[in-house]
Amino acid sequence: MALGTILWVDDEIESLQSHILFLKNKGYEVTAITNGLDAIDFVKENPVDVVLLDETMPGISGLETLAKIKEANQQIPVVLITKNETENLMDEAIGRQITDYLIKPVNPNQVLLSLKKIIDNKRLVGETTTTAYQQQFRELFMTLNDNPDYNEWMDLYKKLVYWELEMEKSNSPEMQEVFQTQKQEANTEFFKFISKQYVRWVNPKHTDAPVMSHTLLRSKVFPNLEKGVPMFFVLIDNLRFDQWKAIQPVFARNFRIQSEETFYSILPTATQYCRNAIFAGLLPVEINALFPTLWKNDEDEGGKNLSEEEFFRSQLKRLKMDHLKTSYTKVLNHQAGQDLVNNMHNLMSNDLNVIVYNFVDMLSHARTEMEVLKELASDEASYRSITSSWFEHSPLHQALKKIADKKITIVLATDHGSVRVKTPYKVIGDKQTTTNLRYKHGRNLNYEAKEVLAFRDPKEAGLPAPTINSSFIFARGDGFLCYPNNYNYYANYYRNSFQHGGVSMEEMIVPVIKMSGKG
Repeated sequence: MALGTILWVDDEIESLQSHILFLKNKGYEVTAITNGLDAIDFVKENPVDVVLLDETMPGISGLETLAKIKEANQQIPVVLITKNETENLMDEAIGRQITDYLIKPVNPNQVLLSLKKIIDNKRLVGETTTTAYQQQFRELFMTLNDNPDYNEWMDLYKKLVYWELEMEKSNSPEMQEVFQTQKQEANTEFFKFISKQYVRWVNPKHTDAPVMSHTLLRSKVFPNLEKGVPMFFVLIDNLRFDQWKAIQPVFARNFRIQSEETFYSILPTATQYCRNAIFAGLLPVEINALFPTLWKNDEDEGGKNLSEEEFFRSQLKRLKMDHLKTSYTKVLNHQAGQDLVNNMHNLMSNDLNVIVYNFVDMLSHARTEMEVLKELASDEASYRSITSSWFEHSPLHQALKKIADKKITIVLATDHGSVRVKTPYKVIGDKQTTTNLRYKHGRNLNYEAKEVLAFRDPKEAGLPAPTINSSFIFARGDGFLCYPNNYNYYANYYRNSFQHGGVSMEEMIVPVIKMSGKG
Protein backbone atom coordinates (compact mmCIF):
# COMPACT_ATOMS: atom_id res chain seq x y z
CA MET A 1 0.00 0.00 0.00
CA ALA A 2 1.38 3.41 -1.04
CA LEU A 3 2.36 5.91 1.69
CA GLY A 4 0.51 8.60 -0.25
CA THR A 5 -0.74 9.69 -3.66
CA ILE A 6 1.26 12.60 -5.10
CA LEU A 7 0.41 14.78 -8.12
CA TRP A 8 3.50 16.57 -9.47
CA VAL A 9 2.71 19.43 -11.89
CA ASP A 10 5.66 20.94 -13.82
CA ASP A 11 6.10 21.86 -17.50
CA GLU A 12 9.68 20.48 -17.33
CA ILE A 13 8.62 17.19 -15.73
CA GLU A 14 11.13 15.17 -17.83
CA SER A 15 13.99 16.76 -15.89
CA LEU A 16 12.43 15.51 -12.64
CA GLN A 17 12.30 11.80 -13.46
CA SER A 18 15.08 10.95 -10.97
CA HIS A 19 13.13 12.78 -8.23
CA ILE A 20 9.94 10.91 -9.11
CA LEU A 21 11.77 7.57 -9.10
CA PHE A 22 13.25 8.44 -5.68
CA LEU A 23 9.77 9.08 -4.25
CA LYS A 24 8.37 5.90 -5.78
CA ASN A 25 11.19 3.92 -4.19
CA LYS A 26 10.24 5.48 -0.85
CA GLY A 27 6.71 4.12 -1.23
CA TYR A 28 4.76 7.03 -2.73
CA GLU A 29 2.51 6.79 -5.78
CA VAL A 30 3.40 9.69 -8.13
CA THR A 31 1.42 11.01 -11.13
CA ALA A 32 3.25 13.54 -13.36
CA ILE A 33 1.36 16.27 -15.31
CA THR A 34 2.86 19.11 -17.40
CA ASN A 35 0.23 21.88 -17.18
CA GLY A 36 -2.28 23.47 -14.82
CA LEU A 37 -5.48 22.71 -16.75
CA ASP A 38 -4.83 18.96 -16.83
CA ALA A 39 -3.90 19.10 -13.13
CA ILE A 40 -7.25 20.71 -12.24
CA ASP A 41 -9.15 18.03 -14.18
CA PHE A 42 -7.10 15.29 -12.49
CA VAL A 43 -7.84 16.62 -9.00
CA LYS A 44 -11.57 16.75 -9.75
CA GLU A 45 -11.65 13.09 -10.77
CA ASN A 46 -9.00 11.38 -8.58
CA PRO A 47 -8.08 11.21 -4.88
CA VAL A 48 -4.80 13.06 -4.21
CA ASP A 49 -2.92 13.42 -0.90
CA VAL A 50 -0.49 16.20 -1.94
CA VAL A 51 0.01 18.38 -5.04
CA LEU A 52 3.58 19.48 -5.89
CA LEU A 53 3.00 22.57 -8.07
CA ASP A 54 5.47 24.51 -10.23
CA GLU A 55 4.85 28.27 -10.00
CA THR A 56 5.97 29.24 -13.53
CA MET A 57 4.27 27.33 -16.37
CA PRO A 58 2.96 28.26 -19.82
CA GLY A 59 -0.82 28.60 -20.06
CA ILE A 60 -2.24 29.24 -16.60
CA SER A 61 0.29 30.00 -13.86
CA GLY A 62 0.93 28.03 -10.70
CA LEU A 63 -1.02 30.52 -8.55
CA GLU A 64 -4.01 30.39 -10.91
CA THR A 65 -3.83 26.57 -10.84
CA LEU A 66 -3.63 26.70 -7.04
CA ALA A 67 -6.82 28.77 -6.84
CA LYS A 68 -8.72 26.35 -9.12
CA ILE A 69 -7.44 23.28 -7.20
CA LYS A 70 -8.63 24.85 -3.93
CA GLU A 71 -12.02 25.54 -5.53
CA ALA A 72 -12.25 21.87 -6.51
CA ASN A 73 -11.05 20.56 -3.12
CA GLN A 74 -10.24 23.00 -0.31
CA GLN A 75 -8.55 20.31 1.80
CA ILE A 76 -5.82 19.18 -0.65
CA PRO A 77 -2.36 20.23 0.61
CA VAL A 78 -0.41 22.09 -2.11
CA VAL A 79 3.39 22.59 -2.07
CA LEU A 80 4.44 25.47 -4.35
CA ILE A 81 7.82 25.02 -6.07
CA THR A 82 9.36 28.16 -7.56
CA LYS A 83 12.54 30.00 -8.56
CA ASN A 84 10.92 33.29 -7.54
CA GLU A 85 11.74 34.34 -3.95
CA THR A 86 10.01 37.73 -3.96
CA GLU A 87 8.07 38.57 -0.81
CA ASN A 88 4.86 39.55 -2.59
CA LEU A 89 4.70 36.14 -4.32
CA MET A 90 5.20 34.37 -0.99
CA ASP A 91 2.50 36.54 0.62
CA GLU A 92 0.05 35.75 -2.19
CA ALA A 93 0.85 32.03 -2.09
CA ILE A 94 0.36 31.90 1.69
CA GLY A 95 -2.85 33.90 1.34
CA ARG A 96 -4.11 31.28 -1.10
CA GLN A 97 -3.40 28.62 1.52
CA ILE A 98 -0.36 26.74 0.30
CA THR A 99 0.85 24.13 2.77
CA ASP A 100 4.59 24.44 2.05
CA TYR A 101 7.00 26.39 -0.16
CA LEU A 102 10.15 24.99 -1.89
CA ILE A 103 12.75 26.98 -3.84
CA LYS A 104 14.21 25.57 -7.07
CA PRO A 105 16.39 23.71 -7.64
CA VAL A 106 14.92 21.19 -5.20
CA ASN A 107 16.68 18.00 -4.17
CA PRO A 108 14.73 14.78 -3.56
CA ASN A 109 15.28 14.85 0.21
CA GLN A 110 13.74 18.33 0.47
CA VAL A 111 10.63 17.06 -1.28
CA LEU A 112 10.57 13.92 0.89
CA LEU A 113 10.79 15.99 4.09
CA SER A 114 7.89 18.17 2.95
CA LEU A 115 5.76 15.10 2.16
CA LYS A 116 6.59 13.53 5.54
CA LYS A 117 5.56 16.73 7.32
CA ILE A 118 2.24 16.76 5.49
CA ILE A 119 1.29 13.08 5.17
CA ASP A 120 3.18 11.30 7.94
CA ASN A 121 3.09 14.08 10.54
CA LYS A 122 0.41 12.58 12.78
CA ARG A 123 1.92 9.08 12.73
CA LEU A 124 5.48 10.32 13.37
CA VAL A 125 4.37 12.68 16.16
CA GLY A 126 2.29 9.88 17.70
CA GLU A 127 5.22 7.44 17.67
CA THR A 128 7.60 10.04 19.15
CA THR A 129 5.05 10.99 21.83
CA THR A 130 4.57 7.37 22.85
CA THR A 131 8.34 6.82 23.12
CA ALA A 132 8.84 10.04 25.12
CA TYR A 133 6.02 9.16 27.55
CA GLN A 134 7.48 5.67 28.06
CA GLN A 135 10.72 7.37 29.12
CA GLN A 136 8.85 9.77 31.47
CA PHE A 137 6.56 7.10 32.94
CA ARG A 138 9.10 5.89 35.51
CA GLU A 139 9.99 9.45 36.55
CA LEU A 140 6.31 10.27 37.16
CA PHE A 141 5.88 7.00 39.06
CA MET A 142 8.89 7.80 41.28
CA THR A 143 7.55 11.30 42.02
CA LEU A 144 4.17 9.81 43.01
CA ASN A 145 5.85 7.48 45.49
CA ASP A 146 8.15 10.11 46.97
CA ASN A 147 5.59 11.91 49.21
CA PRO A 148 5.25 15.06 47.08
CA ASP A 149 4.41 18.32 48.89
CA TYR A 150 1.75 20.73 47.65
CA ASN A 151 4.13 22.46 45.20
CA GLU A 152 5.27 19.11 43.80
CA TRP A 153 1.65 18.02 43.42
CA MET A 154 0.94 21.10 41.32
CA ASP A 155 3.99 20.37 39.15
CA LEU A 156 2.99 16.71 38.87
CA TYR A 157 -0.54 17.59 37.78
CA LYS A 158 0.80 20.02 35.16
CA LYS A 159 3.00 17.23 33.78
CA LEU A 160 0.04 14.84 33.66
CA VAL A 161 -2.02 17.45 31.78
CA TYR A 162 0.90 17.95 29.39
CA TRP A 163 1.04 14.21 28.66
CA GLU A 164 -2.73 13.96 28.38
CA LEU A 165 -2.66 16.61 25.65
CA GLU A 166 0.33 14.97 23.99
CA MET A 167 -1.42 11.58 24.05
CA GLU A 168 -4.14 13.02 21.80
CA LYS A 169 -1.45 12.98 19.09
CA SER A 170 -0.72 9.30 19.68
CA ASN A 171 -2.52 6.57 17.78
CA SER A 172 -1.68 3.99 20.45
CA PRO A 173 -4.76 2.99 22.49
CA GLU A 174 -2.49 0.83 24.65
CA MET A 175 -0.31 3.78 25.71
CA GLN A 176 -3.37 5.96 26.28
CA GLU A 177 -4.73 3.24 28.55
CA VAL A 178 -1.41 3.11 30.44
CA PHE A 179 -1.57 6.90 30.88
CA GLN A 180 -5.18 6.84 32.15
CA THR A 181 -4.19 4.17 34.69
CA GLN A 182 -1.29 6.32 35.87
CA LYS A 183 -3.55 9.37 36.21
CA GLN A 184 -6.00 7.28 38.23
CA GLU A 185 -3.16 6.16 40.53
CA ALA A 186 -2.12 9.79 40.91
CA ASN A 187 -5.65 10.75 41.97
CA THR A 188 -5.67 7.91 44.52
CA GLU A 189 -2.45 9.26 46.07
CA PHE A 190 -3.72 12.84 45.82
CA PHE A 191 -6.81 11.89 47.83
CA LYS A 192 -4.57 10.46 50.58
CA PHE A 193 -2.46 13.64 50.50
CA ILE A 194 -5.48 15.97 50.83
CA SER A 195 -6.96 13.77 53.57
CA LYS A 196 -3.79 14.27 55.63
CA GLN A 197 -3.09 17.93 54.87
CA TYR A 198 -6.39 19.77 54.38
CA VAL A 199 -7.26 20.49 58.03
CA ARG A 200 -3.79 22.00 58.58
CA TRP A 201 -4.09 24.19 55.46
CA VAL A 202 -7.37 25.81 56.53
CA ASN A 203 -6.23 26.32 60.13
CA PRO A 204 -5.55 30.07 60.50
CA LYS A 205 -2.55 29.32 62.75
CA HIS A 206 -0.87 27.19 60.10
CA THR A 207 1.47 29.29 57.95
CA ASP A 208 2.79 26.73 55.47
CA ALA A 209 -0.20 26.34 53.16
CA PRO A 210 -0.61 26.74 49.41
CA VAL A 211 -2.49 29.60 47.81
CA MET A 212 -6.15 28.61 48.12
CA SER A 213 -9.49 30.12 47.13
CA HIS A 214 -9.70 32.43 50.16
CA THR A 215 -6.13 33.73 49.69
CA LEU A 216 -6.17 34.00 45.89
CA LEU A 217 -6.86 37.74 45.58
CA ARG A 218 -4.35 38.65 48.30
CA SER A 219 -1.65 36.41 46.80
CA LYS A 220 -2.10 36.55 43.04
CA VAL A 221 -4.25 39.56 42.12
CA PHE A 222 -3.72 42.55 44.41
CA PRO A 223 0.13 42.34 44.30
CA ASN A 224 -0.05 42.79 40.50
CA LEU A 225 -1.90 46.11 40.70
CA GLU A 226 0.20 48.88 39.14
CA LYS A 227 -0.57 52.59 39.24
CA GLY A 228 -1.91 53.82 35.90
CA VAL A 229 -2.31 50.27 34.49
CA PRO A 230 -5.92 48.97 34.52
CA MET A 231 -6.22 45.40 35.79
CA PHE A 232 -8.87 42.89 34.74
CA PHE A 233 -9.47 39.92 37.04
CA VAL A 234 -11.33 37.43 34.83
CA LEU A 235 -12.87 34.44 36.59
CA ILE A 236 -14.18 31.75 34.23
CA ASP A 237 -16.33 29.45 36.33
CA ASN A 238 -15.40 25.75 36.45
CA LEU A 239 -12.30 25.91 34.22
CA ARG A 240 -9.90 22.98 34.57
CA PHE A 241 -6.18 23.40 33.89
CA ASP A 242 -6.42 21.30 30.71
CA GLN A 243 -9.28 23.52 29.49
CA TRP A 244 -7.06 26.55 30.07
CA LYS A 245 -4.39 24.87 27.92
CA ALA A 246 -7.03 24.43 25.20
CA ILE A 247 -7.84 28.16 25.11
CA GLN A 248 -4.27 29.35 25.78
CA PRO A 249 -3.36 29.61 22.04
CA VAL A 250 -6.34 31.94 21.50
CA PHE A 251 -5.14 34.21 24.31
CA ALA A 252 -1.54 34.05 23.05
CA ARG A 253 -2.58 35.64 19.74
CA ASN A 254 -3.52 38.86 21.52
CA PHE A 255 -1.76 38.89 24.91
CA ARG A 256 1.66 38.21 26.39
CA ILE A 257 1.35 35.34 28.85
CA GLN A 258 3.70 36.20 31.71
CA SER A 259 3.04 33.42 34.21
CA GLU A 260 1.05 30.20 34.23
CA GLU A 261 0.47 28.98 37.77
CA THR A 262 -2.03 26.93 39.76
CA PHE A 263 -3.68 27.21 43.17
CA TYR A 264 -5.86 24.95 45.33
CA SER A 265 -9.63 25.22 45.37
CA ILE A 266 -11.18 24.81 48.82
CA LEU A 267 -13.67 22.03 49.60
CA PRO A 268 -16.36 21.58 48.50
CA THR A 269 -15.10 22.33 44.98
CA ALA A 270 -18.47 23.94 44.23
CA THR A 271 -19.27 27.46 43.09
CA GLN A 272 -21.16 28.70 46.14
CA TYR A 273 -18.24 27.80 48.44
CA CYS A 274 -15.19 28.52 46.28
CA ARG A 275 -16.29 31.70 44.56
CA ASN A 276 -17.66 33.31 47.71
CA ALA A 277 -14.37 32.41 49.45
CA ILE A 278 -12.37 34.02 46.61
CA PHE A 279 -14.23 37.34 46.77
CA ALA A 280 -14.62 37.50 50.54
CA GLY A 281 -11.02 36.45 51.15
CA LEU A 282 -12.41 34.24 53.90
CA LEU A 283 -13.28 30.59 54.49
CA PRO A 284 -17.01 29.76 54.37
CA VAL A 285 -17.20 29.38 58.18
CA GLU A 286 -15.79 32.93 58.51
CA ILE A 287 -18.17 34.34 55.88
CA ASN A 288 -21.09 32.77 57.72
CA ALA A 289 -19.93 34.35 61.01
CA LEU A 290 -19.38 37.84 59.53
CA PHE A 291 -22.35 37.88 57.13
CA PRO A 292 -24.98 35.58 58.68
CA THR A 293 -27.79 37.10 56.59
CA LEU A 294 -25.85 36.80 53.29
CA TRP A 295 -24.33 33.32 53.55
CA LYS A 296 -26.62 30.54 52.32
CA ASN A 297 -26.14 26.82 52.86
CA ASP A 298 -27.08 24.24 50.23
CA GLU A 299 -30.58 23.67 51.55
CA ASP A 300 -31.42 27.39 52.02
CA GLU A 301 -33.82 29.08 49.62
CA GLY A 302 -32.51 31.56 47.05
CA GLY A 303 -29.34 32.04 44.99
CA LYS A 304 -26.08 31.10 46.66
CA ASN A 305 -23.84 33.55 44.79
CA LEU A 306 -25.83 36.77 44.93
CA SER A 307 -23.52 38.57 47.38
CA GLU A 308 -20.12 38.14 45.70
CA GLU A 309 -19.73 41.84 44.93
CA GLU A 310 -20.55 42.79 48.52
CA PHE A 311 -18.03 40.21 49.79
CA PHE A 312 -15.43 41.59 47.35
CA ARG A 313 -15.92 45.18 48.50
CA SER A 314 -15.76 44.12 52.15
CA GLN A 315 -12.39 42.44 51.47
CA LEU A 316 -11.07 45.62 49.86
CA LYS A 317 -12.21 47.62 52.87
CA ARG A 318 -10.65 45.15 55.32
CA LEU A 319 -7.33 45.39 53.44
CA LYS A 320 -7.62 49.22 53.28
CA MET A 321 -7.84 49.08 49.49
CA ASP A 322 -11.32 50.56 49.16
CA HIS A 323 -9.83 53.75 47.67
CA LEU A 324 -9.35 51.81 44.41
CA LYS A 325 -11.74 52.53 41.57
CA THR A 326 -13.29 49.13 40.80
CA SER A 327 -16.08 47.46 38.81
CA TYR A 328 -17.80 44.09 39.16
CA THR A 329 -19.46 42.45 36.14
CA LYS A 330 -21.12 39.04 36.16
CA VAL A 331 -22.03 37.43 32.83
CA LEU A 332 -24.73 34.78 33.07
CA ASN A 333 -26.13 34.90 29.52
CA HIS A 334 -25.30 35.99 25.97
CA GLN A 335 -26.92 39.43 26.28
CA ALA A 336 -24.85 40.21 29.37
CA GLY A 337 -21.81 39.16 27.33
CA GLN A 338 -22.71 41.62 24.56
CA ASP A 339 -23.21 44.36 27.15
CA LEU A 340 -19.69 43.64 28.40
CA VAL A 341 -18.28 43.98 24.87
CA ASN A 342 -19.97 47.38 24.49
CA ASN A 343 -18.77 48.61 27.90
CA MET A 344 -15.07 47.66 27.75
CA HIS A 345 -13.87 51.17 26.88
CA ASN A 346 -15.56 52.55 30.04
CA LEU A 347 -13.76 49.98 32.22
CA MET A 348 -10.36 51.29 31.15
CA SER A 349 -10.70 54.19 33.61
CA ASN A 350 -10.82 51.79 36.61
CA ASP A 351 -7.92 50.44 38.66
CA LEU A 352 -9.43 46.96 38.95
CA ASN A 353 -12.24 45.33 36.97
CA VAL A 354 -13.71 41.98 38.00
CA ILE A 355 -15.40 39.90 35.29
CA VAL A 356 -17.12 36.66 36.30
CA TYR A 357 -18.06 34.51 33.31
CA ASN A 358 -20.35 31.54 33.80
CA PHE A 359 -20.38 29.59 30.52
CA VAL A 360 -18.17 26.59 31.36
CA ASP A 361 -20.14 25.76 34.51
CA MET A 362 -23.40 25.94 32.55
CA LEU A 363 -21.82 23.64 29.95
CA SER A 364 -20.90 20.97 32.50
CA HIS A 365 -24.41 21.01 34.01
CA ALA A 366 -26.13 21.03 30.61
CA ARG A 367 -23.85 18.21 29.46
CA THR A 368 -25.32 16.03 32.22
CA GLU A 369 -28.91 16.80 31.24
CA MET A 370 -28.88 17.15 27.44
CA GLU A 371 -28.29 14.21 25.10
CA VAL A 372 -26.78 16.34 22.31
CA LEU A 373 -24.14 17.74 24.69
CA LYS A 374 -23.37 14.27 26.02
CA GLU A 375 -22.46 13.42 22.43
CA LEU A 376 -20.44 16.63 21.93
CA ALA A 377 -18.57 16.37 25.26
CA SER A 378 -18.30 12.62 25.74
CA ASP A 379 -14.78 12.64 27.22
CA GLU A 380 -12.00 14.98 28.33
CA ALA A 381 -10.68 15.61 24.80
CA SER A 382 -14.09 16.63 23.43
CA TYR A 383 -14.80 18.66 26.59
CA ARG A 384 -11.59 20.63 25.93
CA SER A 385 -12.52 21.02 22.27
CA ILE A 386 -15.98 22.40 23.00
CA THR A 387 -14.48 24.82 25.57
CA SER A 388 -11.98 26.06 22.99
CA SER A 389 -14.69 26.51 20.35
CA TRP A 390 -16.89 28.38 22.84
CA PHE A 391 -14.12 30.79 23.90
CA GLU A 392 -13.00 31.50 20.33
CA HIS A 393 -16.47 32.78 19.44
CA SER A 394 -17.55 34.12 22.84
CA PRO A 395 -18.41 37.71 23.80
CA LEU A 396 -15.66 37.38 26.44
CA HIS A 397 -13.05 36.88 23.71
CA GLN A 398 -14.50 39.81 21.72
CA ALA A 399 -14.43 42.00 24.83
CA LEU A 400 -10.83 41.20 25.73
CA LYS A 401 -9.64 41.68 22.13
CA LYS A 402 -10.90 45.29 22.32
CA ILE A 403 -8.27 46.07 24.97
CA ALA A 404 -5.46 43.78 23.76
CA ASP A 405 -3.45 46.66 22.28
CA LYS A 406 -3.63 48.69 25.52
CA LYS A 407 -1.29 48.75 28.50
CA ILE A 408 -3.26 46.48 30.83
CA THR A 409 -2.84 43.51 33.14
CA ILE A 410 -5.13 40.47 33.09
CA VAL A 411 -5.23 37.83 35.81
CA LEU A 412 -7.36 34.90 34.66
CA ALA A 413 -8.49 32.26 37.14
CA THR A 414 -11.36 29.99 38.06
CA ASP A 415 -13.17 28.90 41.21
CA HIS A 416 -12.89 25.11 40.80
CA GLY A 417 -12.55 22.39 38.16
CA SER A 418 -14.55 19.25 37.40
CA VAL A 419 -13.94 15.53 37.01
CA ARG A 420 -15.54 12.90 34.79
CA VAL A 421 -17.21 10.54 37.24
CA LYS A 422 -17.25 6.80 36.65
CA THR A 423 -17.56 4.96 39.99
CA PRO A 424 -20.84 5.11 41.98
CA TYR A 425 -20.64 4.98 45.80
CA LYS A 426 -23.67 4.25 47.99
CA VAL A 427 -24.60 6.79 50.65
CA ILE A 428 -27.57 6.62 53.03
CA GLY A 429 -28.92 9.79 54.65
CA ASP A 430 -32.06 11.32 56.09
CA LYS A 431 -34.40 13.75 54.30
CA GLN A 432 -32.17 16.74 55.08
CA THR A 433 -29.17 15.23 53.24
CA THR A 434 -28.09 17.35 50.25
CA THR A 435 -28.39 15.97 46.72
CA ASN A 436 -24.92 16.88 45.37
CA LEU A 437 -23.11 14.03 43.60
CA ARG A 438 -19.53 14.83 44.69
CA TYR A 439 -20.19 15.96 48.27
CA LYS A 440 -23.00 15.73 50.78
CA HIS A 441 -23.78 17.11 54.18
CA GLY A 442 -26.42 16.04 56.64
CA ARG A 443 -27.01 14.09 59.84
CA ASN A 444 -26.73 10.32 60.19
CA LEU A 445 -24.82 9.82 56.93
CA ASN A 446 -23.95 6.20 56.26
CA TYR A 447 -21.07 5.49 53.85
CA GLU A 448 -17.95 3.44 53.20
CA ALA A 449 -15.15 5.31 54.99
CA LYS A 450 -12.51 4.50 52.33
CA GLU A 451 -14.63 6.03 49.53
CA VAL A 452 -14.92 9.54 50.98
CA LEU A 453 -13.12 12.23 52.96
CA ALA A 454 -15.36 12.88 55.97
CA PHE A 455 -15.53 15.76 58.45
CA ARG A 456 -17.79 15.05 61.40
CA ASP A 457 -17.05 18.58 62.57
CA PRO A 458 -17.40 20.86 59.50
CA LYS A 459 -15.49 23.67 61.23
CA GLU A 460 -12.34 21.55 60.96
CA ALA A 461 -12.61 22.04 57.18
CA GLY A 462 -13.44 25.75 57.47
CA LEU A 463 -17.14 25.09 56.79
CA PRO A 464 -20.27 26.21 58.65
CA ALA A 465 -22.39 23.48 60.23
CA PRO A 466 -25.83 23.83 58.58
CA THR A 467 -27.50 21.93 61.45
CA ILE A 468 -26.44 20.40 64.74
CA ASN A 469 -24.57 17.11 64.22
CA SER A 470 -24.28 17.81 60.49
CA SER A 471 -21.21 16.31 58.81
CA PHE A 472 -19.64 16.71 55.34
CA ILE A 473 -18.37 13.96 53.05
CA PHE A 474 -16.41 14.39 49.79
CA ALA A 475 -16.11 11.74 47.06
CA ARG A 476 -12.62 10.64 46.05
CA GLY A 477 -11.17 10.38 42.52
CA ASP A 478 -13.83 9.62 39.93
CA GLY A 479 -16.52 8.56 42.44
CA PHE A 480 -20.05 9.92 42.71
CA LEU A 481 -22.50 9.54 45.56
CA CYS A 482 -25.83 7.79 45.00
CA TYR A 483 -28.70 6.82 47.28
CA PRO A 484 -29.69 3.11 47.44
CA ASN A 485 -33.20 3.78 46.10
CA ASN A 486 -33.13 3.81 42.27
CA TYR A 487 -29.38 3.23 42.61
CA ASN A 488 -28.83 1.57 39.22
CA TYR A 489 -30.83 4.22 37.36
CA TYR A 490 -28.86 7.11 38.83
CA ALA A 491 -25.53 5.27 38.59
CA ASN A 492 -26.05 4.81 34.84
CA TYR A 493 -27.57 8.26 34.30
CA TYR A 494 -24.67 10.20 35.86
CA ARG A 495 -21.77 7.90 34.94
CA ASN A 496 -19.32 9.71 32.58
CA SER A 497 -20.79 13.13 33.35
CA PHE A 498 -18.56 16.01 34.54
CA GLN A 499 -19.19 16.88 38.18
CA HIS A 500 -17.54 18.96 40.89
CA GLY A 501 -17.52 19.26 44.65
CA GLY A 502 -15.15 16.44 45.60
CA VAL A 503 -11.46 15.60 45.90
CA SER A 504 -9.50 15.17 42.67
CA MET A 505 -6.58 16.93 41.01
CA GLU A 506 -8.90 18.10 38.22
CA GLU A 507 -11.25 19.84 40.67
CA MET A 508 -8.73 21.20 43.20
CA ILE A 509 -5.58 22.18 41.24
CA VAL A 510 -6.78 25.00 39.03
CA PRO A 511 -5.21 27.74 36.87
CA VAL A 512 -4.27 31.31 37.71
CA ILE A 513 -2.67 33.08 34.73
CA LYS A 514 -1.09 36.52 34.45
CA MET A 515 -1.12 38.27 31.05
CA SER A 516 -0.43 41.73 29.70
CA GLY A 517 -1.70 43.62 26.68
CA LYS A 518 0.62 44.08 23.73
CA GLY A 519 0.27 47.87 23.89
